[in-house]
Amino acid sequence: MQAVIFDLDGVLIDSEHLWDEVRRDIALTADRPWPAGATQAMQGVSTADWSQYMATTIGIPGTPEVIAEMVTDSLAARYRSKLPLMAGAIEAVERLATRWPLGLASASPRLLIDIVLASSRLGGLCEVAAATEEVAAGKPAPDVYNEVVRRLGADPAQTVAVEDSSNGLRAAGAAHLIVVAIPQPGFPPAADALALATARAGALDELTTDFIDRLMAGGR
Repeated sequence: MQAVIFDLDGVLIDSEHLWDEVRRDIALTADRPWPAGATQAMQGVSTADWSQYMATTIGIPGTPEVIAEMVTDSLAARYRSKLPLMAGAIEAVERLATRWPLGLASASPRLLIDIVLASSRLGGLCEVAAATEEVAAGKPAPDVYNEVVRRLGADPAQTVAVEDSSNGLRAAGAAHLIVVAIPQPGFPPAADALALATARAGALDELTTDFIDRLMAGGR
């Protein structure tokens, strides 16, 4: 194995419910109903994509750029108040950093990624971090994973991606990485996306160097 790349939201930080709360609050304030499937449609996609969805599909007044700023600023304030690290996140990253270079491939805006990295030990453990807003297309396209792999100088076939969402799993699969799924019970990925995973883990505590070694040896 040459490298391990983590998703951020839903993997290292327990933030999926925060994104949902903030977006729903904005819709409620604008007196716009929350469409069925809206939460899933915006999970794991780029800022440009979900802000466009909020403007056009949900009908939030304002440009996608203004909506994106509203959501990002609200989340930034929450992160600065209390960073919602996932249980076992730091320990899991520290374990794997003893063996492999690590990267971060996230659909979060760069501002939020930087807050997380600066406010925790993750900043000193991840050698590369990229946001989907920095590449041509967001997840489920493979672009952000391709960029992190390139910057790590790794072979995709010998790189592990750790993901939770449908779009994230699809992006990692499209990048031809070895995919580990850690599904979140409150936001379960679609069956077709989950089928792209080489292995599944119930929690970050299961993500050990032995676990990764077994993947490379063809085990699960």
